[in-house]
Amino acid sequence: MPTALRFCFRPLCLLAATLLASPQLLARTSADAAPAQLQLSADGSEVHDLRARLAWPRCLQGMEWRKQRCEGRPQRLSFGQAKELAQSLHQADGLRWRLPRANELRRLRQHAALAGEQAALLPDVPGGWHWTGTAAVNAAPVNQYSYEQTGPGKSRLSAQQAWAVDWATGKASGEMGRGNTLLVRLVRPLAAP
Repeated sequence: MPTALRFCFRPLCLLAATLLASPQLLARTSADAAPAQLQLSADGSEVHDLRARLAWPRCLQGMEWRKQRCEGRPQRLSFGQAKELAQSLHQADGLRWRLPRANELRRLRQHAALAGEQAALLPDVPGGWHWTGTAAVNAAPVNQYSYEQTGPGKSRLSAQQAWAVDWATGKASGEMGRGNTLLVRLVRPLAAP
């Protein structure tokens, strides 16, 4: 091999040898560059999503954060009851509680799972459907010439369904009847630092 060619590859070989000798250096550098997306609040009762600027209670509605765990029994509410609960909490403490959008709840589940800390960050979450604030409107095509579809008492649009997320699978569905009773995890905007 000519000397000039050996000289050109030498810096690359040194870099590769350094990285191979110390893989922790590479891991530490990338971990230091990106701060953790999910962090616990000072009292440990909330998970803060720093990127989305959202605050999530660690426990489902009906449960309370005590002794480093969620105690109690999760409440199951209809869609209307869940929205009323968010509104009453907002009026009681002045914080803007609401039902999360489907993509927000799915992202929380995914990021907690990716961090490998889902059970630690969000303990005692049963696998089941959770309400979201994403509304679904059934807008099936209507035959305007059919009296059965447009007659008295018939509505062209029906808002009898809403979106929910299955915590066990992460699947979102917009075909959940609003009268069903599902689990509820509210969310609020994270206060500015």
